[in-house]
Amino acid sequence: MNVDRRHKLVRRYRVTAATVHDSQVLDDILDPDNTASDVWADSAYRSSAIEATLDEKGLKSRIHRKGRRNKPLSERETQGNKTRSKVRARVEHVFGSQSNNMGGTLVRAKARIGLKNLAYNMRRLVHVGAPRRGVADMTVLRAGVRADCAFRHQINRSGTVGC
Repeated sequence: MNVDRRHKLVRRYRVTAATVHDSQVLDDILDPDNTASDVWADSAYRSSAIEATLDEKGLKSRIHRKGRRNKPLSERETQGNKTRSKVRARVEHVFGSQSNNMGGTLVRAKARIGLKNLAYNMRRLVHVGAPRRGVADMTVLRAGVRADCAFRHQINRSGTVGC
């Protein structure tokens, strides 16, 4: 899942069979329209192939370091992971919100996850837009229209529901 780190909005996602490791679809969820050049991920995404892909695309890897047997992380690497975790926690909030507030654990079904992402973005748009506009009713209306337009754009752009 690709999440905007500032507003915690779901940018892109990919639903796969449980047998497919998340790191195998990283290229599918990288958003070329994203102006940020940092990629934040847990240590499962760290590999020389992924690092090379990110470098090719001009993206900066902020992927957690991982220790190996008989070669634990240095103090500096541990501190770096701690710093990365503060940013990654924002993504984990999306999963937690979907799991706790939207009816249980994530189910591996494209339509259900897609609708959860859409519903989450609508809620976040209300929250993000409220302080600037100050009119709650208009914010809800605008958020619904934006989410609907984004949803239609996703369908038209890829031919399927989803990002």
